[in-house]
Amino acid sequence: MSLRPFEHDQKYGELDQVVRAHLGRSADDEEALRAYLRHCWRNRPWAIATAAHQLREYARTPPGRLRLRLGEFYPVPDVGIPDSEIQDWLLRLADRLSSSIDNGEAPTPATPSTHWEWHARFPELSQLLGGWFSQNMVDEFGDHDVALQDYLEGTDPGLIAQLAGELHDLLALPLEESDYVTAVAALGMEVDPPEPLSAGAWLAEVAARVS
Repeated sequence: MSLRPFEHDQKYGELDQVVRAHLGRSADDEEALRAYLRHCWRNRPWAIATAAHQLREYARTPPGRLRLRLGEFYPVPDVGIPDSEIQDWLLRLADRLSSSIDNGEAPTPATPSTHWEWHARFPELSQLLGGWFSQNMVDEFGDHDVALQDYLEGTDPGLIAQLAGELHDLLALPLEESDYVTAVAALGMEVDPPEPLSAGAWLAEVAARVS
């Protein structure tokens, strides 16, 4: 029987977040782990201990191939290391997380540095940019204003308020214009801002509109 969503989250939910923070990077990438810790210390520090526990439990009882094939166990996504080394890697991650808690070692607040961290810190902004400003925007909506209006008319006010907060959070970061281009691309935007606005200026305009 495949894992039910509740069972997955209870046993592997935070483990999954740690692993996914490393996707697209090397398994022992220090910045990937620092990005995960930076986000959790800022938003939900209790999750770090949960992650360390789930990592250790998984490493101690790795699944057999049959259980993986039946969907009864969490399959670790490909992080670029052989299966025979995953167990040790998970234990190293767990030790690093525990050390961060025990020693109060919280990374210094900073601009997101990985694809995972951009999406974790700005989830509703990534929903807007990836869902309404993909490469199909012109065919679906015609222009940026119509796309944004469609989002505002069909989205719960609480989520719009969350978006407003995320936009102001992003605009408060010490970013250059090139950084804004990187940010919107990381968050899923596949079209250029409307002329003559730069990415930063357009984000400021969107922030004013949703506020």
